[in-house]
Amino acid sequence: MELPARLGLTQLAEAFSSGQLSPVEVVRHALRRIARLDPVLNSYLSVTADHALERARQAESEIRAGRHKGPLHGVPYAAKDLLDTKGIRTTVGSRILSDNVPAADAAVVESLSAAGAILLGKTGMHEWAYGITNNNPHFGPVRNPWNTERIPGGSSGGSAAALAAGLCSFSLGSDTGGSIRIPAALCGIAGLKPTFGRVSRRGAFPLGHTLDTLGPFGLTVQDTALAYHAIAGRDGADPTTVDKPVELPRFDAEPSLKGVVIGVPRASYYECLDPAVDSAVQSALSVLTGIGAQLREVAVPDIDLANSLHRLILLAEGTSVHHRRLEEHREQFGDDVRALLDQGRLVLASDYLNAQRQRKRFCREFARTLETVDALVAPAVPIPTARIGELEVEVNGRLENVRLATTRNIRALNLTGLPVLSVPCGFHSDGLPIGIQIVGKAFDERRVLEIGHAYETATEWHLRIPPIARSPVPSDTAPGAP
Repeated sequence: MELPARLGLTQLAEAFSSGQLSPVEVVRHALRRIARLDPVLNSYLSVTADHALERARQAESEIRAGRHKGPLHGVPYAAKDLLDTKGIRTTVGSRILSDNVPAADAAVVESLSAAGAILLGKTGMHEWAYGITNNNPHFGPVRNPWNTERIPGGSSGGSAAALAAGLCSFSLGSDTGGSIRIPAALCGIAGLKPTFGRVSRRGAFPLGHTLDTLGPFGLTVQDTALAYHAIAGRDGADPTTVDKPVELPRFDAEPSLKGVVIGVPRASYYECLDPAVDSAVQSALSVLTGIGAQLREVAVPDIDLANSLHRLILLAEGTSVHHRRLEEHREQFGDDVRALLDQGRLVLASDYLNAQRQRKRFCREFARTLETVDALVAPAVPIPTARIGELEVEVNGRLENVRLATTRNIRALNLTGLPVLSVPCGFHSDGLPIGIQIVGKAFDERRVLEIGHAYETATEWHLRIPPIARSPVPSDTAPGAP
């Protein structure tokens, strides 16, 4: 049978359970799509075709024998190339680690293997995860599947682009200053940054020790939730993780948000928006009220100050990670990352400690705001999607730095460690996606996912498919396929 361009996690789980599809059939289909489309997108750094087909045959045998492991069993996924994979190259998007082959899997990869998920390959990223464009000087730029002249967002842009184009069924990324939520918004998919400490970071290359979070992308909120559920939980080898129940909402066909109070921080997150973003987000708020939610305007702490704190903390932490590497391999860093690492050398210990103290106050004030509501809803990326190589973008007649403007509504939330979900809410006139972000209370991913699922069910933005994903794929182009 001819398979659709995109096959999501939930869709495949049902098809495998009913016997309508087999893991081998689906993995071969995904490999054909990668071979045909990824030379344009450049979303994968490594494709593990032989490994994936071997795991697919194993999963198919297990499912047929009645040993079904759950919804991820046999489902193909892609992992950001900062996650260790045993025997598979892990470059962190760098020239320095271009031949690095880990001896063990990252904790999240272990969890997905135990759940029966199948790794298709490692995805492209901004060098060392330190940027939002995915314009990598060593491996080339990852391209947005909606318009290949535009960025996919970063630093997890490869994971988002691959999923949006139907080159996997879910994917993994990391979020230090928006690196899941930005690509999710710009590629028109769902992406979850879980609460700090909810998902083990063992085996994930660090950028900011007090900011890094791992999380999933999905074609739907339900797909995202199921992937999150598989990787969340306490890990004795990662002391930052916590032992708290991991709850998921009911995914009703006609969900209601009756009784749910959503905070709208207009004075901070709704300023300096591109007109198309403003219109799409206002429409999203109307949809939320239409399915029962109550909107309440709220005041949040100064996000401009918080963004400055985030920048200072990340400069210091990023440079501490790379201090020796910068001394020994300085010329092997890309220009933009090297410049950031050099700036980090100028951060005094007293400045870093003072920023962390101010961060605590910001988090307390932000938590007090959330005491009055169930979640916050705000625009994700407030500006149009930048062109590859573009340093400035015009917003309402004013030029803004692409990096700073893209992360304006994003970075401060990494200071809080709170769970945040990005979901598509509309499109620009040029066909590029727009996203909203839903911010929840600490360890309340269930409520964030519940709101996201309800909104998604009431709209059809997530059903749109990028033009490149609709390209015909020949049946004989799978690398390594028998």
